[in-house]
Amino acid sequence: MKFLFDLFPVIFFFASFKIFEGQPQLAADWVSLILGSAGLDAAIAVKQGPILLATVVVILATALQIAWVWLRHGKVDKMLWISLVLVVFFGGLTLIFHDETFIKWKPTVLYWVFAIVLLFSATVLKKNLIRSMLEAQMQLPELVWRRLNLAWVVFFTALGVLNLLIAFAFNFSTETWVSFKLFGGTGLMLVFIVAQSLFLVKYIEEK
Repeated sequence: MKFLFDLFPVIFFFASFKIFEGQPQLAADWVSLILGSAGLDAAIAVKQGPILLATVVVILATALQIAWVWLRHGKVDKMLWISLVLVVFFGGLTLIFHDETFIKWKPTVLYWVFAIVLLFSATVLKKNLIRSMLEAQMQLPELVWRRLNLAWVVFFTALGVLNLLIAFAFNFSTETWVSFKLFGGTGLMLVFIVAQSLFLVKYIEEK
């Protein structure tokens, strides 16, 4: 359930893009109204309408997600704050310059921030964050904890590179990238988690 909740902004991003993909003029009109109200350049090309409107939606959805977590639990995970900062920054640049390049970079930067935090914490601060999250459920040898942390670093780094390849290198359409953002990234994450679980199952303590 938490996994689906974490995907809340991405799902809304995908849904809004797909809904207005066939109505680009309506999307462009709405974005023009929003940007005009904010005192920004409201001259939107029709073909940019769906991706720009989806960008507005994902910013709002991320903010609402954090507001809900705050009201429900009284605190918000640092990673959610990082995600909000990045989506507001890159989403804002996308809307200001009417350029989808910025929002396409956001997932890569987020993945790489995760990778850097995990690596920096383990090598400099001598704190294995993966261990901190999982040690209550299982006991692992120190070497296995280090390898597990490194595996997540490599995974997030590779996922960031793959996002750039889909977004820019292979000349895929924006529609393809939007679908990859939800199904490709999420699917790879699930496969990685399942593979990791199969590797770690023998270490899980029986209650």
